[in-house]
Amino acid sequence: MNLETILKDEFGYDTFRTGQKELIEMVLAGKKAMGIMPTGGGKSICYQLPATVLPGLTLVVSPLISLMKDQVDSLNEVGIPATFLNSTVEWHDREERMRYIETGAVKLLFVAPEKIVNEEFYSWLSQIDISLIAIDEAHVLSSWGHDFRSSYLKMVGPLKQLPGKPAWLALTATATEQVQNDLADILDIPTENIVKTGFARTNLTLKIERGVDKMKFVLNYVESHRNESGIIYAGRREDVDNLYQFLLNKGFKVGRYHAGLSDQERHQQQEDFLFDKIDLIIATNAFGMGINKTNVRYVLHYTIPGTIENYYQEVGRAGRDGLPAEAVLLFAPADLQLHRFFIDKSLGDDQYKLSLKNKLFKMSQYAGTESCLMKFILDYFGEEDTQPCGRCSNCLDNREIVDITSDSQKVLSCIVRMHQRYGKKTITRVLVGKDDVANDWRHFEELSTFGIMKDNTLKQTGRLIDFLSANGYLKSSNGRYPTLLLSDKGLQVLKGKLNVIRRKEEEIPSEPKSIVADGSFDVDLFEKLRKLRLELARKQEVAPFIIFSDRTLKNMCELLPTSSEEFLNVSGVGKMKLEQYGEVFLKAIAEYQSEKVSG
Repeated sequence: MNLETILKDEFGYDTFRTGQKELIEMVLAGKKAMGIMPTGGGKSICYQLPATVLPGLTLVVSPLISLMKDQVDSLNEVGIPATFLNSTVEWHDREERMRYIETGAVKLLFVAPEKIVNEEFYSWLSQIDISLIAIDEAHVLSSWGHDFRSSYLKMVGPLKQLPGKPAWLALTATATEQVQNDLADILDIPTENIVKTGFARTNLTLKIERGVDKMKFVLNYVESHRNESGIIYAGRREDVDNLYQFLLNKGFKVGRYHAGLSDQERHQQQEDFLFDKIDLIIATNAFGMGINKTNVRYVLHYTIPGTIENYYQEVGRAGRDGLPAEAVLLFAPADLQLHRFFIDKSLGDDQYKLSLKNKLFKMSQYAGTESCLMKFILDYFGEEDTQPCGRCSNCLDNREIVDITSDSQKVLSCIVRMHQRYGKKTITRVLVGKDDVANDWRHFEELSTFGIMKDNTLKQTGRLIDFLSANGYLKSSNGRYPTLLLSDKGLQVLKGKLNVIRRKEEEIPSEPKSIVADGSFDVDLFEKLRKLRLELARKQEVAPFIIFSDRTLKNMCELLPTSSEEFLNVSGVGKMKLEQYGEVFLKAIAEYQSEKVSG
């Protein structure tokens, strides 16, 4: 059995991505395995390809109902019979699908975790010949995961008792070392069967814009990215509605998504985005789980997310086709207060709230760091000895570097004199010498560091403290009211054994530019093929990326195929795609070439 031949014939790809073949071979050998791969890293191939080879059914458990239909449509499009069963399927359709599955004609069945713990459904499932159990978004299984869902844990026992000893495959894109270990214990996966391909996204450029006029920045950015697909995340429904109305009035094809809208409106907005009827959607974090739209070129965060996990998962929705994409965070320190408010109002216990505050502190460090943004994230997920990416806004920041050791020592000395018992707000006011923290029972005015930075504003001093925290000179205590403490690195600075350098504070001019139009292919032909794809998608009532991804269209523009044999060389074109679309796309390319020569 040649796996590369199956990959090309069924899915249209010439080579496996890192880690895919290794996982597939373990699954085909009947083992339990786990893949930790970045969003867009090709996780689904790791169970879709084995499903075409294994004799029985591949059961895919996923919490993402919105993703199931896209996956099923994509599989059926290339001739691999698949279906799904979840709460959106009416009972008569459910019965019909179950009878069809019983015949053995279906190769993949997608279900939500709640279905597994349903006794009636589980009894039926136990009679089916299952060769592989694939658990997508497996981090949800872990109590350390960032989106805990109890039905996921409850289903593990019943799945382990299914007859036939099927192979197991757990997949996730966002798992810290702690979560990985937790998953391995829960699912009985041997350490040697865990494949980690790294979290780095080489096609994704991370950027942070600090202190900008957010509304003005958004307008300029989306104007420079017209006809490109994007997502803007905002922390509050009010922000979503205001941005939506603002951009709608400016003539953009824009939608919105948040929990305050009706189910029908949310569904319609999501469908319009998936089917390219709108270019841009503005949403709270309620949007995006399971969105498999491959041609999202940018993700803007109008408000900072609460955790690195959430942030990286959200930015991972850009560039899933492997083409260049951007993720821009518009950071204002005041946004952190919104998260603290939500954490304090949450129903979790003190331990849960504390874990969220610690994660928020790491997110604030990310927003304040001057080191490589991708490296910061990779360090967080436990990838050591990684190199700077060379393309993020910090790596490309060419401002003058200045020595700020003296000011840093003032801050660190003040924290020590305050016995490391206070948070950023109080420390800042003591350093600047504000009256409201003088002459009270704490007698801060008696400290030698009181007012030592009186020539600075509160904002400037606060940014310096953020910088020291983000770059490891300060750390945060645990507890309900976190305080700032000196790290070993900070102690070295205070003793004069280590200098602190920083980029000079000034505005970095940012000129947004189109991401797709990179000059490496004919953009006019690309647009012609996009329109053709859209026409075909609307006739077939499927999302355009189900037919071909932007990456495949770009490769057509690069190779300019003139025959069926050459069309098969396009990445993402297999035998079924050639039969369905080869003639019409070859004709469109030939017509364009002819017009270009005669014109």
